[in-house]
Amino acid sequence: MKKLLWTAVILMTTMIFGLAQPVLAADLDNGGKLFANNCAACHAGGKNVVNPQKTLQKADLEKWEMYDAGKITTQVTNGKGAMPSFKGRLSDADIADVAAYVLAQADKGW
Repeated sequence: MKKLLWTAVILMTTMIFGLAQPVLAADLDNGGKLFANNCAACHAGGKNVVNPQKTLQKADLEKWEMYDAGKITTQVTNGKGAMPSFKGRLSDADIADVAAYVLAQADKGW
């Protein structure tokens, strides 16, 4: 009975992990191109021409509690204040790439 139970556990584990889709890493090159084409007019070099206090520099992202891919994704998707929404203009995957690019650049100091 124990052998049958262990066989079932191993089989289930193999099926679950064997069929699971891998998490795809963000494409930073794509994020950089999209940023250059859609964001750089207001955010060149991680700055903010509309509201200079809210830059994309790491310290400011942390200060405003935006140093988070999910929060950046939400803001890019929905817009906020003077920032337009990119929902329908960029795919969800593209927006995720932009968010990852912003965080990577913030970590590098732009």
